[in-house]
Amino acid sequence: MRGAAHPSARHSVPAAIASALPAAIASAKRERLSAVLHSAAYDTTVVAMVVVGIASTLFARRRPGPGARWVARVLGALLLADAASWIGAQVAAGRFSPRTSLPLALCDVAAVVAGVACLTRWGLLVELTYFWGLAGTLQALVTPDLNVGFPHLEFFQYVVGHAGIVVAAVYLVAGLRIYPRPHAVPRVLAITAAYTAFVGLIDGLTGADYMFLRQPPANWTLLKVLGPWPWYVLSAAGVGIVLCLVLSVPFRLGSTRRGGSSPEHAEAGSPRVAQVPGHPTELSPRQPAATLRTEA
Repeated sequence: MRGAAHPSARHSVPAAIASALPAAIASAKRERLSAVLHSAAYDTTVVAMVVVGIASTLFARRRPGPGARWVARVLGALLLADAASWIGAQVAAGRFSPRTSLPLALCDVAAVVAGVACLTRWGLLVELTYFWGLAGTLQALVTPDLNVGFPHLEFFQYVVGHAGIVVAAVYLVAGLRIYPRPHAVPRVLAITAAYTAFVGLIDGLTGADYMFLRQPPANWTLLKVLGPWPWYVLSAAGVGIVLCLVLSVPFRLGSTRRGGSSPEHAEAGSPRVAQVPGHPTELSPRQPAATLRTEA
């Protein structure tokens, strides 16, 4: 028969719990406060970039010309610097790994594409920036997969990169009026599917999880509600197709009202810039002057 526990032992357990409880509560409060502060810092930074993006877009629409092009160049340089800083920081910290550090996530590639699009205003890159930015990166901006807070370098890299892509998408299309050409959606979807297959091959060879093709992220994102693996990959593809079609509606409606192709269309592969009455028309380095047509 087991011996009876000593009275002091019976009292030591509640005493230990009682002594540890205040420390646990204080720790939980600190963690909750830290999460709130990090969330507030994230939201504030994102909102600040959105405000700057809206102001820049309005400026470009009202004053097209060299100033608007310089804004695009600055934004492009910022995005490319952000993309390069991610690799540089991983190498400098000795954390670079082919399984986690290669810039293969779609948002990583979109940052480079958006940066070059801002510098060159090339039609295909603008289309990729517009559809990838608003159909994909915007979701990553709203539900971030971010494990560090303000003022960590990775915090700024994530916010500047993702918010910068969204700002570039809006600025190039709404600000500089470089609109997606006919059949832009099938073109973008085909490129996205080919790139996803390439990343899937890299994931299979290295055991990595780029683009979350093998498992969803640990933090809550839209992928969490799209079903288990591998079905969430197909569900995400379906959502992406729908979003791209929705994003193309304003341009298809505008083309229909004008009775076919847009009057400001440039040759295939070149950006298209609308003529603004009372303002000089912006010429892209890749756009011959002969391809511009003045709207009626």
